Amino acid sequence: MAILEVEHLNKSFERTEVLKDISFSLEKGRVLSIIGSSGSGKTTLLRCLNFLERPDSGSIRVNGEVLFDTSDPVTTQESEIRKKRLHFGLVFQSFNLFPQYTALENVMLAKELLAKGQPEYKQQKREMLARIEEEGKMLLGQMGLSDRMHNYPHQLSGGQCQRVAIARALALKPDILCFDEPTSALDPELTGEVLKVIRGLADQETTMIIVTHEMAFARDVSSQVIFMDDGRILEQGTPAEVIGNPSEERTRQFLARFTQG
Repeated sequence: MAILEVEHLNKSFERTEVLKDISFSLEKGRVLSIIGSSGSGKTTLLRCLNFLERPDSGSIRVNGEVLFDTSDPVTTQESEIRKKRLHFGLVFQSFNLFPQYTALENVMLAKELLAKGQPEYKQQKREMLARIEEEGKMLLGQMGLSDRMHNYPHQLSGGQCQRVAIARALALKPDILCFDEPTSALDPELTGEVLKVIRGLADQETTMIIVTHEMAFARDVSSQVIFMDDGRILEQGTPAEVIGNPSEERTRQFLARFTQG
C-alpha cells in the first residue's frame, strides 16, 4: 500500500511553470531518488511536499489521509498545513542548523516547542524534557556523534553538521524523510560518511525521498527512481530501468553527461 500519493501537482512562480502535472506514489519502507538537471523542479517538488511552498493545484495524501487538495479549501488553510508538515522531515543541503545551539539542542528544539503546546506540559515538564533529551542523545548516537553532542555547529565538520541535521529531522518521527542534495555542500571524503548514514536508514526501511546527483548511490540504495526534466516526470521506474537502461533519449543524454562530468 502506498504511504504517499501525489496527483497532478502543479506549481508556477509568476509566469514560469516549475512543476507540471506531477503524479507518483511511494510505498512504506521504500526509497525514492529524484534525479535530473539543475532547474528541472526537483527541489521545488520537495518543498511542495513539505509545504514550504504551496502547490497551485493537485493533491497530496499520506497513509490515505488527504493533506492537501486544491479542490478542498479546508486542506489548503494555513492552520491545517502547519500540522501536516509533521508527516515529512526535510534535510537541507546547507544543514540549516542554529549556530547558537549545540548539536543536542538543535535536535531537541522542535520537539521541545511541540511539547510546550501540550496541555500536560506544565505538570510534566521535567519528565517530558528528560525524555526528549534522551531521544536526542539516542539519535545522535545512531549518527555516530555521541562524543559531539555538546559541540556547536562551528566546531563540527560539514559531514557532522549534516548528520546532526538528519538526527533533527528524525526526532519528530516523520512518515517520510526527505533529503535535498544532502552531499552537495560536502567534499568527497565527507560525502561518504553521510551516504553511509542514509544507506543505514534505508536498511532500516525508513521511507525516504532523496534528491541527488550521486548516480551510483541512487542506483544502489533506491527502490524507485524518477527522472525530472523541465518540470515534468519524464521517466520513472526501478534503478535498473531508469539508470541502467533508460527508455527516454533525454534521460540517456543526462546520464551520459553526468558520467562524463
